[in-house]
Amino acid sequence: ILLVHMRKVPLAPDVKADIIARGTPGFSGADLANLVNEAALFAARENKRLVDMEDFERAKDKIIMGAERRSIVMPEHERRNTAYHEAGHALVAKLLPKTDPVHKVTIIPRGRALGVTMQLPEQDRYSMDREQILQGIAVLFGGRVAEEIFMGQMTTGASNDFERATEIARNMVTRWGMSETMGPMVYGENEGEVFLGRSITTHKNVSEATMQKVDAEIRRIVDQQYALARRLIEENRDKVETMAKLLLEWETLDSEQIDDIMAGRPPRPPKPVQAPAPSKDSPSTPAATTAPAQEV
Repeated sequence: ILLVHMRKVPLAPDVKADIIARGTPGFSGADLANLVNEAALFAARENKRLVDMEDFERAKDKIIMGAERRSIVMPEHERRNTAYHEAGHALVAKLLPKTDPVHKVTIIPRGRALGVTMQLPEQDRYSMDREQILQGIAVLFGGRVAEEIFMGQMTTGASNDFERATEIARNMVTRWGMSETMGPMVYGENEGEVFLGRSITTHKNVSEATMQKVDAEIRRIVDQQYALARRLIEENRDKVETMAKLLLEWETLDSEQIDDIMAGRPPRPPKPVQAPAPSKDSPSTPAATTAPAQEV
């Protein structure tokens, strides 16, 4: 499908369809068409004759993370807080073996998020095991933990992380049968029907005592993964410090630079950004906004 859409644009010699395909797991045909169109737009804005791999990479980032909002000017203390927050996410994700690989970390505001840690699965995935889910919760807590340790404060920036972590833990206990305490049962299952366009829903009767046990088990899972994230960050403070410092300097780190930091090597500097060539006819078209990226 990707090759079909790529035939419509002039491609540079460095474009490798197999590499692009590996970096876009889960993309539908419409998503791939949008990817090619966005890459062509990036090339056109810089008056390039051919669409190269850098254009495809920027297009993928825009689709997955949302459009850059460089017009937002953050105070320095908020930039530092965001840098530590994203570094915390990235470090925990790198240290836990069953999490998706970290593709990129940025403190450039995108969509509704002030920063983004982008993880991409290596292949299409249709289910997840218990350990993958638990480690994913720990990654969500990495941002707040880093804020507490390095900034000595808590901010509202982690509210979406907490909401997602709590929802995942609740599903583990009440829907997916992944709690050893509560067993392989579904609790509070909805039974409903749609009548005249309105949903009439009732809940199965669950005792108050059972719901208290459910809440306690959710709290246990959340606390356990929060403690795991905190231990990993405390044990690797130097790596978080380095990552945050470079994010403040370079704004974005790619997977190779993050690998260097984790290995204790000096990361290579970012590739120089090619300045847009002046257009004879009209100024470059500004980037259009896209769907908001997830806040992490």
